[in-house]
Amino acid sequence: MLIAVPNVSEGRDPAVVAAIGVAYGAAGAAVLDTHADPDHHRAVHTLAAPPRVLADALVAGAREAVARIDLRTARGVHPHVGALDVAPVVHLDDARRGAAAAEALVVAERLGDEVGLPVFLYGVLAGGRTRAFLRRGGRDALARRIAGGELAPDFGPARLHPTAGAVLVAARAPLVAFNVELAPPAGVAQARAIAAAIREGGAEGLPGVRALGLELTARGAIAQVSTNVEDHRAVPLAAVVAAVARHATVAGCELVGLAPAAAFAAFPGDVPVRGRRTVEEALEALSS
Repeated sequence: MLIAVPNVSEGRDPAVVAAIGVAYGAAGAAVLDTHADPDHHRAVHTLAAPPRVLADALVAGAREAVARIDLRTARGVHPHVGALDVAPVVHLDDARRGAAAAEALVVAERLGDEVGLPVFLYGVLAGGRTRAFLRRGGRDALARRIAGGELAPDFGPARLHPTAGAVLVAARAPLVAFNVELAPPAGVAQARAIAAAIREGGAEGLPGVRALGLELTARGAIAQVSTNVEDHRAVPLAAVVAAVARHATVAGCELVGLAPAAAFAAFPGDVPVRGRRTVEEALEALSS
């Protein structure tokens, strides 16, 4: 059993998010979790399936996303370059690392050949190239970088899809998408300053942590520090909360998708987490 965590650039139309989820499921994947956010304008599905079936599901969901999402309209505050923006295949342990890498390459080739999307690999499959490097400047900048010869897709056509952009594919260990919301009067400027301080490379940088400061207008202009934690064993979520709390009062947190149970080691009991659910719990429910 492998896991995939495809992200699509749609978080405001429940019918579109549901249709993409149905496509994944109809192709044989178990949809363990769905998370949609209107400010990020993004939805994250967590899928589980054996090899080959997982690739079938990702291709089916990609077709649905391409048919329903038009990037020529505004797509929210989250960085993105594609309708199906990222499609990582996740190995939960070292024993499945090779299978995940093989499946990701199959997925990348099929998304290029069968769906017509330019595919860029990232992470270990691309020598460590990052999502942030590929997304720098957004979809228009990516198109210019391709046209100028700086970048070339690893699979698929040599130009962006006119409405669906490109897709980024990887094989990786679990990544935890975790958002920390600040209590008033903290605003987006403070959230951005905190994000700059705690992200890897910042003055108080946490290793393997990517962070952005955002304003959630759909939730009453709440300031949020949005993070991706690439190694939850090196930096548990309790450490992220503590780092933010050194600068502002934490009102609550949000888990996007699922997290390994170990990510919540020593997590403070008085900090609420919306959507808190672990990969282990979801897989256990699937097998019961």
